[in-house]
Amino acid sequence: QVQLVESGGGLVQPGGSLRLSCAGFGIPFSLNNMGWYRLASGKQRELVASITSDGSTNYADSVKGRFTISRNNAKNTVDLQMNSLKPEDTAVYYCNRVTLRLSWGQGTQVTVSS
Repeated sequence: QVQLVESGGGLVQPGGSLRLSCAGFGIPFSLNNMGWYRLASGKQRELVASITSDGSTNYADSVKGRFTISRNNAKNTVDLQMNSLKPEDTAVYYCNRVTLRLSWGQGTQVTVSS
């Protein structure tokens, strides 16, 4: 059974950092194009960062230069390092494939507030 489990969210002040992690069960991340998405209140879910099977990365303009996506093949995890966080980054963050998406995990809440 395929399962995605996100962790690492929390409450952080503006300008702070968080590192999110996504563990995959039943799916080899190294063979898939994976992404981090976020769902903010009143908005549609958006793709903020992605990493291809060959390691190429791409970012939404809103997070470029602040977020970094990476993959650990040995642990089968995809991480998202988030720096210089802003209140508008507040959302529930999810990982999933970029195409042919799987069932969504529970996500991890990120709240940026003073």
